[in-house]
Amino acid sequence: MAEGGSRYCSKKTDDGSRRTSSMSRLRCIMRGLDMRAFLLLFLVLPTCIFVIYMHGQTISYFLRPLWDSPPKPFHELPHYYYMNVSLEKLCKLHGWGIREYPRRVYDVVLFSNEVDILKIRWKELYPYVSEFVLLESNSTFTGIPKPFIFSSVRDEFKFVEPRLTYGQVPGRFRRGENPFVEEAYQRLALDYLLKQAGIQDDDLLIMSDVDEIPSRETINLLRWCDGIPPVLHLRLRNYLYSFEFLLDNNSWRASVHIYQSGKTRYAHYRQSDIILADSGWHCSFCFRHISEFVFKIKAYSHVDRVRFSHFLSPQRIQRVICDGADLFDMLPEEYTFKEIIGKLGPIPHSYSAVHLPAYLLEEPDQYKYLLPGNCLRESD
Repeated sequence: MAEGGSRYCSKKTDDGSRRTSSMSRLRCIMRGLDMRAFLLLFLVLPTCIFVIYMHGQTISYFLRPLWDSPPKPFHELPHYYYMNVSLEKLCKLHGWGIREYPRRVYDVVLFSNEVDILKIRWKELYPYVSEFVLLESNSTFTGIPKPFIFSSVRDEFKFVEPRLTYGQVPGRFRRGENPFVEEAYQRLALDYLLKQAGIQDDDLLIMSDVDEIPSRETINLLRWCDGIPPVLHLRLRNYLYSFEFLLDNNSWRASVHIYQSGKTRYAHYRQSDIILADSGWHCSFCFRHISEFVFKIKAYSHVDRVRFSHFLSPQRIQRVICDGADLFDMLPEEYTFKEIIGKLGPIPHSYSAVHLPAYLLEEPDQYKYLLPGNCLRESD
């Protein structure tokens, strides 16, 4: 310490020499630092950096109510149904009229690897869909090459063959690009395939991912009723891993459109403020094999959620499935602290198999892993 108790070091040496060694300067600087500065520099700061690296996404999601605003609420339409009530009465209950004949219905999907869920979907909708349209690519949204999976299992879907329009789109394989760009490119290709399928004005078009399954009663209602909204979102029961884990009733991206040439475009975002309640099921990550979980984790647009390699561990994935926990160790994507705290922890087990897709209950042995009480998955 310099004279007078000063913590500053003189630039002059005792012998007046202009040369000062680097070690002398370092000792001078160190004398000017106190213990608190040492703790901040070598303990607190590295700890903060480590915590942000490990849990930055969690912190961001927990603080979401501070930096993000909830979307505009939907105008919710009540959904009336009972099997013994006539369609004329059901349409009237919704404030709609009845048509002389039903609209044609087109079900259009972009396929990745969801073979079981696709069959359950098409069996559910088969009585009322006029044309099934499926497009697949040899690239995932993240630019990873993949085989044309549907092409290899097409024989399993002979029941829709007379009504099937199938297309393939080559991937662009641009690794490192935002996955949503590739997703938009593939969805745009669906518009061209849809025209090849012969869709016309006033036909009913279902826009949803493979695992977003409208109920057959919903589609039958909408094809017969007159005066329905031209664009109508469908609120679906939101399941994770199987129909044992009911997350909430907030899946809304599925939609039904009255087709208009030059105006209707295939999309998977909000396109209307009107939504029909209790219209089907969304079963996300509902796969038979652990390898299918790994594939989707690597392939889908939210690949940024895969922060650590152990997320792909088969043992961890199996444990997460049976616990009803989150594959990515994420907090709930909500807009209020009350909703975030209310959804913390694993999803409660549900033991109800009432009002599920019909084919799932018609073939329970084949799809046992999707029913309550059967969380174990098959290994390849």
